[in-house]
Amino acid sequence: MDSIAGIEIFPIISLLIFFIFFVVLFWWVITAKKDYIKEVSNIPLDNQKENLL
Repeated sequence: MDSIAGIEIFPIISLLIFFIFFVVLFWWVITAKKDYIKEVSNIPLDNQKENLL
């Protein structure tokens, strides 16, 4: 891989994408409304009730 020109930039780009993604995800989790989290966490339970009827 030493023969490929400019290859050293790809690990840096990958690390930046990884870091930015998890920073944005962490920010979204911290700022999410608690009511929304409760509603979304109950979706699988609500779906099971509908399947039983």
